[in-house]
Amino acid sequence: MLATSQLKVGTAFMYEGSPLIVQRFLGVRSGRGGQVTKLRVKNIVTGQTMDLGLDSGEKFDEVDLDFHTTRLSYLDGDTYVFMDQETYEQFELSKEDMGDNAGYITPEDDIDVDITFYEGRAVGIKLPVNITRTVTYCEPGVKGDTSGKSTKPAQLDTGIEVMVPLFINTDEKIIIDTRDGSFVERAK
Repeated sequence: MLATSQLKVGTAFMYEGSPLIVQRFLGVRSGRGGQVTKLRVKNIVTGQTMDLGLDSGEKFDEVDLDFHTTRLSYLDGDTYVFMDQETYEQFELSKEDMGDNAGYITPEDDIDVDITFYEGRAVGIKLPVNITRTVTYCEPGVKGDTSGKSTKPAQLDTGIEVMVPLFINTDEKIIIDTRDGSFVERAK
């Protein structure tokens, strides 16, 4: 059984008799009725996406998935083509199937990723927890901005935008947590 707090991008679970996979974490709201987790999920069978609000106390059955360890070989438009490094078998995933994970990897990266399969069909990927990316643009840091509490938007080499501390500058390598898209630290 999975609790609502265990649902992350790439996690599959049964909801009202349908297998769903989490594509985006939209946030958490607390209020009078308790904590509600907002997720963008995709029905694995029909391909339909929807936003879902789940109470913090809910429990879900896990979906039985298979995994293949692969590497991103190349991009064909909005299609990501992965190759199994042992059998050389290729698997295709659309940008939509990738969800938030699409902005973390490029074919130039030498990163192993697990492709998730449901009943023989590729439905998503599971990335390493931390990935190193290069900042291509952000407002310049000012001397003395080292508190780490305040943040600013930064554009990464893959095209996505993440929030980074004020002391980060353009062309720096940073480590990003792929579970929630947060800044971890400067790369060494």
